Amino acid sequence: MFEPTQMIVLITVLLGVVFIGVHIAVALGVTAVLGLYMMTGDIDNTATFISNSAYEVLRDYVFAVLPLFLLMGEFLAKCGAATDLFALVNRGSRWLTGRVAIATVLANAVFAFITGSSIASAAAFSRIAWPEMQRFGYDRSFGLGCIAGSACLGMLIPPSVLMIVWGVITEESIGTLFIAGVIPGIIVAALFCLYIIGASLIQPYRVGEGLKPQAAGAAPAPAAPERAPEEEMDLAKTAIGTALVLTLVFGVLGGIWGGIFTPTEGAGVGATLALIMALSRGTTLREVFEVILSVGRTSAPLLLLLIFAQLYSRVLSMTGVTGLVEAMFVGSGLEPWQIVACMVLIWFALGCVIDSISIILLTVPVFQPIAVAIGFDPTAFAILGILAIETGLLTPPFGLLVFTVKAALPEENVSAGEIFAGAIPYWICLLAVIILIGAVPEVATWLPSVGR
Repeated sequence: MFEPTQMIVLITVLLGVVFIGVHIAVALGVTAVLGLYMMTGDIDNTATFISNSAYEVLRDYVFAVLPLFLLMGEFLAKCGAATDLFALVNRGSRWLTGRVAIATVLANAVFAFITGSSIASAAAFSRIAWPEMQRFGYDRSFGLGCIAGSACLGMLIPPSVLMIVWGVITEESIGTLFIAGVIPGIIVAALFCLYIIGASLIQPYRVGEGLKPQAAGAAPAPAAPERAPEEEMDLAKTAIGTALVLTLVFGVLGGIWGGIFTPTEGAGVGATLALIMALSRGTTLREVFEVILSVGRTSAPLLLLLIFAQLYSRVLSMTGVTGLVEAMFVGSGLEPWQIVACMVLIWFALGCVIDSISIILLTVPVFQPIAVAIGFDPTAFAILGILAIETGLLTPPFGLLVFTVKAALPEENVSAGEIFAGAIPYWICLLAVIILIGAVPEVATWLPSVGR
């Protein structure tokens, strides 16, 4: 029988190893091995259990989802999908105030269907949207905060890497999670756009319209920068390219939703069609090889993480850690919403110091059974959790999206604090949708239920 003191040792070792900077995969592996050995007292049995579990996890059909969706996204990005999306949305929203920022949000929302990665979106749109914002005279903090904040949509709108990791860890349907993220993703994007419109109406100088108010006695504000003429684009070619990309993405997601194929099969179809599209738009075989190599370098560490995370999750269940924590929360007398709020606060705190995938691997094996035990829908909890964890990408001091934008524009010499300040409203919008899903879980569960 696993004693409470041994459970405390196990959790302390895990957190200690993580916070001294050891890679999360190593931390999970060490903790799992320690837990098994403490439970069995036999190193041979421990080694046998680990090897059998690793083999069982690796041969799971669902593991192919991750590299295949990454391939689809990389091939579509390689053929200029992000640039075409931004140019088309920017061209079609000329009548809106703050249109370049709104185009960034909307293009990010659509680009999220392609890549499923917030980091990829932040890096791409730093180079695509920021020059256009500069041309219009955007306030630097406002513009870069918009790029970092809107990139969060990459992890919420399917196919999302975080959803795949969550589904693998909890053994939930990845296709259901994909569909469940659509409506919350649209709501988040709409809130982002409303904020931009409101800010540009109240403080026009933020979007290059009018002059920034000056404090008494301050030097006169410089004149607004003269806008360079807009570059002409081949509207028909851009529209056709964008339409093909959207047809591919919605076809894959629609096929998953309609039960025509599984998420793994859909990812395979999407990757194949994306390769054909990339080749037809001039991508060379050398570039194809580079994409495959890049995806291999990205997905291999993630798959290793998932193997150790599955092992860690099983050890927690076998040793009784999960049951102990669940009993502690359920027997605490707290209301269900208060328990979920405690989890969200823990996610916020962890988001300040470690990355999103690590947070999922560390907490979800413990939190998910608790949420189910208190009657919270597991699908709604998954979307709520991904949103809460996503806020960590904008939370100092870690704020991975903020540092991605900063690193993508080294010539700007912008401080991280400047981008963090501009991203605060987007963090608040994410928090508002977290509260909405907590109060009305149907926001996340209605669309998946329609396809059943």
